[in-house]
Amino acid sequence: MSENSRPSGFPEYGPHQVNPEWPPPPAYAPPASGPEPEPEPESTGPAHKRSRGPAKLLVAVAIVAAAVGGTTAYGVQELTGGSSTGVTASSAAETDVVPASLKGTVAGVAKSVSPSIVEIKAASSSGSATGSGVIVTEDGEVVTNNHVVAGASQIQVRTHDGKSYSARVVGTDSSKDLALIKLEDASGLKAATLGDSDGVQVGDQVVAIGSPEGLTGTVTSGIVSALDRDVTVSTDEDQGQQQWQRGGGWPFEFGGQEFNGDTGGSTTTYKAIQTDASLNPGNSGGALIDMNGNIIGINSAMYAPSGAESSTAGSVGLGFAIPVNTVKADLPDLRAGAGS
Repeated sequence: MSENSRPSGFPEYGPHQVNPEWPPPPAYAPPASGPEPEPEPESTGPAHKRSRGPAKLLVAVAIVAAAVGGTTAYGVQELTGGSSTGVTASSAAETDVVPASLKGTVAGVAKSVSPSIVEIKAASSSGSATGSGVIVTEDGEVVTNNHVVAGASQIQVRTHDGKSYSARVVGTDSSKDLALIKLEDASGLKAATLGDSDGVQVGDQVVAIGSPEGLTGTVTSGIVSALDRDVTVSTDEDQGQQQWQRGGGWPFEFGGQEFNGDTGGSTTTYKAIQTDASLNPGNSGGALIDMNGNIIGINSAMYAPSGAESSTAGSVGLGFAIPVNTVKADLPDLRAGAGS
């Protein structure tokens, strides 16, 4: 036994020396049937020496347990997305809605998100219009544009599977061109995942889903062309209804370099995401989606050349969407019945 491994306070003996007080060893030592008893307090040094074997074993077990504990902690950390730098698991704003086998494809986005997009038909004494909406709860809350349902006396909604529902307006915010409607007696619907529009960058690929010209579930794709684009729309319900009656379905035209249109005396301007994904009358209130399947905007307007009639206007690659973070911030007020 080395000098470093011998406990202090024990007498030193040569390799052939024994303590004369030790009793002679038995001729045969049978294997112990249980744990070795604790040494008596009066025991001399050699008795303590015999207990060193279990002590070493306990130390070894403690070391192994510490190693296993560290490995277990690492495994949990990996499974939950944690790290030693404090990074937490992905939030809902970063959810991958699209299956891994279809990740990054327009087909994958369309398949995953289309069940969360609805067609809206709104009627009033002035006429009727077709728009789109995004399901935000399983029991039938749907976000759309204010101009889609403004002044409507009757609203019908058709879901991706062909079912039709009557709907009522819960709340509106004309200053942001947003509205929340509620489907009657709806349940088990697929709610969309609302992303984070603050993370959107120019050049990002996007997909638009809506019901242009009443063609339910139409999918187009493109990129984000610009951010924080000023878009001006009317807050006058009569103005929107009159343009519906002229055959539009998209109540506002946009002319001029700033993409602001002559929309009547009462208007509002908001910051929008610009996209070259094809948008046409009827896409209003539909979804602008990133390639992970997260909603990043609510499509609200398109550019039409100056003097073009709403009925003849088509996509020229200049569409605009309300950022989804604006929608999320406004939802509590809409649910409380703001503007209705």
